[in-house]
Amino acid sequence: MKLVLEKAADFQKSIEAIAVLIDEAEFVIDENGMALKATDPSQISMVDFVLEKSAFKEFNAEGKVKIGLDLDYLRQIMSRAKADDELTLELDESKSRLNVSFKGASARKFNLPLIDISSAELPNPKIEFDAEVKLLASVLQDALKDASLVSSHVSLGVSGDNFVVKAESSKGNLDSVTEKDKKNLIELNVKGDTMSMFPLDYLQDMLKTAQSTTLVELNMKNNAPIQVSYGIGSARIKYFLAPRIES
Repeated sequence: MKLVLEKAADFQKSIEAIAVLIDEAEFVIDENGMALKATDPSQISMVDFVLEKSAFKEFNAEGKVKIGLDLDYLRQIMSRAKADDELTLELDESKSRLNVSFKGASARKFNLPLIDISSAELPNPKIEFDAEVKLLASVLQDALKDASLVSSHVSLGVSGDNFVVKAESSKGNLDSVTEKDKKNLIELNVKGDTMSMFPLDYLQDMLKTAQSTTLVELNMKNNAPIQVSYGIGSARIKYFLAPRIES
């Protein structure tokens, strides 16, 4: 297996976006491209990452190739890439290692040991969402920063034509309302009002890699996992996060 990306930047950001929640996981490379699906150690969140074959400058893989990796170590290695470096990922099956090469002002090569990850294929949660929201990442990032002043949990939802973020604790309350417009809250498709509570730190981690102008899509339903998705260059990342169900 040999995969070449013209610029390392998008893959670098993608690994950051995955490793913020997942310690180790298995990449699957097949005729469609590269993908990863894994849950975090607490089992309350899931990452679904896809980088299609068309994104690669060179794509050579026979059949289905599975590569188990320590994602934090891969993140550290990718952090050494310059944004414009050419990135090559090459499997050395004889040594059970993945060679990661950067080619820019200088040529550098790291090799990572593969790890054995025996896990069943994860299906995405099957949810009939009641609300779909498309908004700039900055809107949600700012609302979560506001919520962090009040509580470690935050409620997200839709009321009418508004996107609503709430938090409350002994410190007080936050009510953040964003009206539908063409600049910040770009699209709103609603079957019914929704509101669910989630751990704040997970949502903040999911948005760490998103730039303020990134278009983020939220899919929500009462007392069901939220789906958070956005593009990182040619890659697409999707997160699911279980709600906190209050008795």
